[in-house]
Amino acid sequence: MKTKAQITFLEVEPEDKRKITKKFPKTTIIPGTLTENQIIKQCKDTEILSVFIYSKITRKVIEGLPNLKIIVTRSVGYDHIDLKAAQEKNILVCNVPDYGAHVIAEHVFALLLAGLRHVSEADKRVEDTHKFQFRGLRGITLKGKTLGIIGTGKIGNNVARIASLGFLMNVIAFSPIKDRKAARENKFKYVSLDAIWKKSDIISLHCPLLPSTEHMINSKSISKMKKEVIIVNTARGGLIDTKAFVKGLKTGKIAYALLDVLEHEQNIAQSKDLIHIKNVIATPHIAFYADDSMKTMYDESFESIDRFLNKKKLLHKVEGI
Repeated sequence: MKTKAQITFLEVEPEDKRKITKKFPKTTIIPGTLTENQIIKQCKDTEILSVFIYSKITRKVIEGLPNLKIIVTRSVGYDHIDLKAAQEKNILVCNVPDYGAHVIAEHVFALLLAGLRHVSEADKRVEDTHKFQFRGLRGITLKGKTLGIIGTGKIGNNVARIASLGFLMNVIAFSPIKDRKAARENKFKYVSLDAIWKKSDIISLHCPLLPSTEHMINSKSISKMKKEVIIVNTARGGLIDTKAFVKGLKTGKIAYALLDVLEHEQNIAQSKDLIHIKNVIATPHIAFYADDSMKTMYDESFESIDRFLNKKKLLHKVEGI
């Protein structure tokens, strides 16, 4: 497409550069994550800005980009963007509502199976000792366990489906917005948040990071949970109060922590007390990172940019701004 608009893509990996330049040949492509000042300096003429979750588009950034007209985030969440500041400047914001809920749901079970069946430890034993012995590696099965899901959007519903219909787990869920049709189809039951804490053998988080959900896993909620509860987080690190979480793990209240996100991802040293605890598995935010999800992520972002350039209705405009 020929366009005179200044388009900039941030946080682009080498293998994705070609697909962007093929679609928008004169696009500015910047790898890695920039600071506020770097974004302002390197994107000063940008009209269309495409970002991922580690680019913090704060009020300072928005006010420092006078030509900016639209922000397209290649993610479901948009808490890295100051929506109020964008609204004040009449800047549109689009996201990718679903680039592959099944991909993240699959990673939930990759974490569960890897942790509860000691996959890494078993592999290391065979590789390092050349001993093919199973003793000491007794695992925990999923069948019959109660899985508590917090958040029943597309990802939560996929997790419920795999858990109930695939692993034959008992699934309960909490969500402010209830999808009764999905509950019937995916065989889960809505309960109160308090019931999630008290009845779940495993808790999986699938809600956005909001003021109302920040640190929802805290000393109070942990105290209500079953002894040796298992917690999976593939949503946002800030949903968990790290200090309280570490205490829960060290006392044995929490048996396993299976995490794809951390509260302090940008300063991993702040999470060292957590990630080095036995029975904690931490992957570096890779739940979303698969072949078809990355393709969808870019295709949907391109669609939003195309529609903006051609003055068509935006399909994925973030509501409320």
